[in-house]
Amino acid sequence: MKRISNNIYQISLGWVNVFVIEDDGLTLIDTGTKGSSGKIFSAIKNAGKNPCDIKRIILTHAHPDHAGSAEEMKRMLRVPVMAHREDALIMRYGIAFRKEICLTPGLKNWLIYELAIKRAGINIEPVCIDEQLNDRDLLPLLGGIRVIHTPGHSKGHISLLVENEGVLIAGDLLSNSTGLGLSVIYENMAEGISSILKVTDLDFDKIVFGHGKPILADAGSIMRQAFVNYDYALV
Repeated sequence: MKRISNNIYQISLGWVNVFVIEDDGLTLIDTGTKGSSGKIFSAIKNAGKNPCDIKRIILTHAHPDHAGSAEEMKRMLRVPVMAHREDALIMRYGIAFRKEICLTPGLKNWLIYELAIKRAGINIEPVCIDEQLNDRDLLPLLGGIRVIHTPGHSKGHISLLVENEGVLIAGDLLSNSTGLGLSVIYENMAEGISSILKVTDLDFDKIVFGHGKPILADAGSIMRQAFVNYDYALV
């Protein structure tokens, strides 16, 4: 596990990242694709921690690379799963993608979509969300983790602001795979851009992504500079 801050860690599962928060046991943020539980448990053990200490799972959204192992891990660990109510509505039926998909322009995005996202399928194992989250909810971890509803990539997409550690867990709000930019796909690109601008008003020093490398200093300033002058005519 890569340490992001005092109590937040990143686990890379290849092309997607999941995160662990250490406070009141462990909290897992996202679960990777189907069959990722073994890799996640191994990473936690290799860091000298016990996977059995996972007390809850929070999903940033319903897509298969983030929620693919949610039901499997829920069964194994017997812990509650939390997500925004909009995506909770479809995950209970095993639906990961809504029909509305907008591909961000660019050859790189087209290749990722064709070679990875498209092949992942549109379904996950049905999972019942035990606690539905809403915008501005405050989770009682690390002195308060703020839920930020950031729709666009998915209708129920959330980001998590860990205020006391200055970390934004951005999910797929945007990516940093080959430089800071838009995610490969959005259900509603206009909403996605609005959500990015919403987040630029927040105070954080570090940002981590579902895809790509973290930014570990001056992240809020870097993000504001990148998107305040972003050429939205490109999309």
